[in-house]
Amino acid sequence: LEKTSVKLNFKKGETILKQGALPTHIAYLEKGIVKFNYENEVSKNLILTIVSAPKILGGANLFYKDNNLFSLIAVEDCEVILFDSRVIESVLLENAKFAMMMYQVASEMFKKSILNFISLAHKQKEGRIADIILFLSDEVYQDTSFHISLTRKEIAEFAGCSTENVIMTLSKWQNEKIISLEGKIFRIIEIDKLKYISKIG
Repeated sequence: LEKTSVKLNFKKGETILKQGALPTHIAYLEKGIVKFNYENEVSKNLILTIVSAPKILGGANLFYKDNNLFSLIAVEDCEVILFDSRVIESVLLENAKFAMMMYQVASEMFKKSILNFISLAHKQKEGRIADIILFLSDEVYQDTSFHISLTRKEIAEFAGCSTENVIMTLSKWQNEKIISLEGKIFRIIEIDKLKYISKIG
């Protein structure tokens, strides 16, 4: 795997793997944050999930051969190691433990996307935005205070609502002292209140 791999740097906004392209590589995110981006037939973007390093990316493409189901796009500057899918496949056939691990990685990615869609289907905009902020705090930045890499538009694409809704909701929560926003520094002040908003939807 190491002999056939290549390490690349991607700037914020650059596409690592493109939706619709042939699944020629599996990516290992060594540094940075990426979004799983899906573009529908009318060119509307939806963010399926967001992950931070270290993480194996694109594992689902090993089990779905036709083309990449989604794009992987750098949310901030990233360091990525690309592995040839054919080499990965040959290793999977020879190593059952490795095959099981890759299957678990793919399943975990789908699980997070499914949970996000459940939130989109059953919650109002404030509940969805609360879910996104809690997800970013728990899964991406692992802190209640962080330098947020996402734009308001990207938060909206993740929460399935308009950019205006995100701006108004975050402003409301800031006035209510639930969160604090100073430039790109995002801080959750009242996490229990945010969890309550998420719970009641």
